[in-house]
Formats: sequence, structure tokens, C-alpha cells
Amino acid sequence: MRLKDKVALVTGASRGMGEVEARMFAEEGAKVVVTDITSRGRQIVSDIKRAGGDALFLTLDISNEKSWENAVSRTVAKYGKLDVLVNNAGIGGPRNERVPSTEGWDDLMRINAKGIFLAIKYVLPEMRRGGGGSIINISSTAGLLGSDVLHGTESDLHPGYNASKGAVTIVTKSFAVKHAHENIRVNSVHPGCMPPMHDQIVDEERLRQIEENIPMKRHGLRQEVAYAVLFLASDEASYITGTEIVVDGGFTAR
Repeated sequence: MRLKDKVALVTGASRGMGEVEARMFAEEGAKVVVTDITSRGRQIVSDIKRAGGDALFLTLDISNEKSWENAVSRTVAKYGKLDVLVNNAGIGGPRNERVPSTEGWDDLMRINAKGIFLAIKYVLPEMRRGGGGSIINISSTAGLLGSDVLHGTESDLHPGYNASKGAVTIVTKSFAVKHAHENIRVNSVHPGCMPPMHDQIVDEERLRQIEENIPMKRHGLRQEVAYAVLFLASDEASYITGTEIVVDGGFTAR
């Protein structure tokens, strides 16, 4: 029960890492606000409630200011506070463009970068009222490297993906420094090769080459990312802010 009595909002929680994080948070005692642009999160909330947990589903477009205003106000109306925010939602962007598209750049920055900014903007006042909180931003190893073989070669990965995830990395530090005195911690998590990206690689030779480049010689698991997020959300990480936790099997250490 590492999150007992805490209220946590998770974006992009209808599937993938966000779903695993939401379910894990509920198991650890949190009241979980499952948000996504699709309604599949309703099933996750039903599952959590059946298991004896407490959860709420809200439709949320992370790039829309009014949507954030509504999500935060409804969370506080339901639970009275907001302790933890996990900014998990994001997009990968277009691939295999001979000339990277401006539209792709705009979409990546609007969702991956602006979405984080809006989230923190609307959550901060509630965390301040509650005496503190923890914000975890999901970036990527592509937010630390200029060209990341785990996400694509230089020819097929839109540079806007690196730029948007790099923005997540540095804005995390900016907010962390600015709000540390209010007991509001802000950290980023950087997954490496994970499903569903791993599942989408149909070329077995390419998959072998990618995994050979990882010191641990395997892809990661969603649960391995979720455990890092859980740690940062918990009081065990009470003196950790403005830093990156990289979950990549040692890839970026080479």
C-alpha cells in the first residue's frame, strides 16, 4: 500500500504503460483517475472497482486547455485533492518521410510537449493547496539521444519526436527547480525498447540487432517502467526531484 490515501491522475491510461501504471497504483492503495481520449478506460475502472479499489474515468485531450481544466476540477470534486500526476500520454509521430513533415512536427510538439505543460499548469494549484505532490513525466531514451536505434533509424524517426521528448526532459527540470520549495517533486522516466513498439517490429533480423545493442540483451516490460513510476510517486522518493530514471537495459550507458 505504498500509495495509500493518495489521489493519482494518469494520462493515456486506457492501454499500454498507462494502463499498467493505473492498475498498479490502484493495487498500491491510490484512488486512480484513469484518463484518455478514448473510452476504453471505463473497463479499467470497472476492473479496479471489482477488485476493491477506487477509480474514476475521465475523457481527456491532453493538448486542450479546457479539457485539462475540466479533468482537474472533476478530480478534486470527487476526491478533494490531487497528489500524483503521471503524464504518460503521447504519440510517436509519422515515420519514413523523405522530408520530415511540418504537420508531423506540429502534432508531436502539440501533444508531447504542450500536453505536459498544460498538465502541470492545471495540477500545480491543487498540489500547492494540498501541501505538495509528485509529477512524473514519461519521456523516452529518444529524449536523451539525438538518434535512437531503439525507436528508429535516422531515416525513419521524425526529428520532432526527439525534440518533443527532449522538451519533456528539460521542462521537468525547470518545473522541479521552480517548485521544490513547495514540496512538489517533478521527475522524468525514460523507457527504452518496450512493447508495443517491440511488437510492431516484424523484421526478426532487425529485432535481433536492436536487442543485441541493449546490454541486457532483451526488450523491457511495461511493468518495469511502472515500478519506476510507482517509486517516484511514493513517499520513498521524497528527496528526489528534477532527475531522470532511465529504464532501458543499459542502452544509453554505452
